Amino acid sequence: MSRLLSSIAVFTFVAMLGSVAGAKPCHDAKGKFVTCPKATSAPMIKKDAKGKCHGAGGKFVKCPK
Repeated sequence: MSRLLSSIAVFTFVAMLGSVAGAKPCHDAKGKFVTCPKATSAPMIKKDAKGKCHGAGGKFVKCPK
């Protein structure tokens, strides 16, 4: 029973630590706090067996370098 409780406590601590580490404050050029810009994700591009790239819709797209 104590092993279960200790593992739950460790998991909770690690989850809380990860959430705090992910919250990075953003500063402008003068050092003031500003809202952080949202991260833009690259479009999903997959290569097939022949080396050709496909976009999210399955159509051929230009492969990134």
